[in-house]
Amino acid sequence: MRMSYSTRVRLAVPALAATALIVVSGCSDDGGHDMDSMTSHSMPDSATAAPSTADDSAEFNDADVAFASDMYPHHAQAVEMARLVTGRSSNPDIVSLAGAIAAAQAPEMDQLSRWLQAWGQPTPTSAPPADMTGTDHGGHGMSAMMSDQDMADLTSKTGTEFDQAWVAMMIEHHAGAIDMARTELAKGTNPDAKAMAENIIRTQQSEITAMRALQTK
Repeated sequence: MRMSYSTRVRLAVPALAATALIVVSGCSDDGGHDMDSMTSHSMPDSATAAPSTADDSAEFNDADVAFASDMYPHHAQAVEMARLVTGRSSNPDIVSLAGAIAAAQAPEMDQLSRWLQAWGQPTPTSAPPADMTGTDHGGHGMSAMMSDQDMADLTSKTGTEFDQAWVAMMIEHHAGAIDMARTELAKGTNPDAKAMAENIIRTQQSEITAMRALQTK
């Protein structure tokens, strides 16, 4: 019997939990935050999913293809931003959150790629499609993709300056992902893609809440 994406996600949670423990093992609570609470915000249900079978993708439409094609580079940029934290931030809450973002979104990229392959679509890349260049979300497009200049500016920063810029950019980036996921729920037909969209909304909204709390510290 085929398991849905959401069922596979629940089975994979222990694996992601172990990954997150490795990421945060070197962190202390020197920042004055409740690290258990931060981890609960940061750790999504979207752990490594089992590979799709042929019938996982039997039902899909143009909205599903657009969701997978656009979310792949969006996730790729979030993972890139998360990896920039290493060596630039000493804030344990940001280090923990960045590790959780990378651990959640990299496996989702693999799943998105498998769906597109099964649907006979081009192999996704980390480069944003042309339709990601709009004017919503501070001029970064409806998906809130950061520009090359944004990424260069972030890369040049360290310490508190980096932390503030990273949190602000990641909040905006997450808001774009949530918008894309809501579009998938409204227009998509593939049940597994819609389950991923639901998880993206739940997880990234929780992470936005955690990041906004960091902005008030």
